[in-house]
Amino acid sequence: MTKVAELYGNSTNHLLPWSDIVSNQNCPFLARKCLKNRKSEPEITIGTCTVSYGKQARNIIICPFRLLERSQIFMDCIHLLTLHEPGNELRIVPEISVPGGSIDYCLASVRSGKVIDFVGIELQTLDTTGTVWPERQRFLQNHGIEVRDTDITSPKGFGMNWKMTAKTILMQLHHKIHTFEHLSKHLVLVAQDCLIEYMQREFSFEHIQDARLGNPMHFHSYELLAEASGYRIQLTQRWSTDANGIAQCLGLQTSPRVELEAMLRQIEERLPQSTLLSVGQPLPVSTHEDVADDS
Repeated sequence: MTKVAELYGNSTNHLLPWSDIVSNQNCPFLARKCLKNRKSEPEITIGTCTVSYGKQARNIIICPFRLLERSQIFMDCIHLLTLHEPGNELRIVPEISVPGGSIDYCLASVRSGKVIDFVGIELQTLDTTGTVWPERQRFLQNHGIEVRDTDITSPKGFGMNWKMTAKTILMQLHHKIHTFEHLSKHLVLVAQDCLIEYMQREFSFEHIQDARLGNPMHFHSYELLAEASGYRIQLTQRWSTDANGIAQCLGLQTSPRVELEAMLRQIEERLPQSTLLSVGQPLPVSTHEDVADDS
């Protein structure tokens, strides 16, 4: 049984014209040629959207573009456009730069060419270790498509990089959410339920509550449902938090404001020992222990 669950957006459980599908290399979610190219053969795309993995053979999405199915993830964010009004256009804008990186997509409410409101949307699927290519090629060979022997006899397999994937996206969110919080806008992480479940187990998520419109950071968890026609994503749960909450997930300082208040207290306590700034007045001596002589 193949470990490739979806190839070029098609369920491998179905009898399809796989030769034509592989030849066309079309991604139905992007309505264009697949963007996942082989490093050794850039003219060939991989096309693997979803794989079956683990003892329970769970179907795990490994391509973020798979999450674009039916534009459902954007529909599920419309309620976060708090300034949106009937008559405004809804636009999906890719790759918007912010401090700390870039946002995959922005869902924008637009009127007369002017942006009225927007929501940032980040997509995250699981990264693999090793290579899925031999599994893909074995599947094609089993369906009568000629492949190279070296592709199917390769001992290389693949695994799931759970920890690095989860930690990397949380660190990215930690850098980016401050901007959205400052602007009073929403940022949404769209991920499959299995990845969210891993984050909840391995990181500090006890403080993450059910979704509240007042929070800037939102988590949207999607299930991959098996249907007669193939697979379909469906929103199952939503949570939200703020910048401090993301820091807590990572075990970092939970509140920049707490740091600020602590510094203000220290300064106020030392005011009696302070010197009024004026020209010619000697300044108090710092006892900073990290000063080093570089000469």
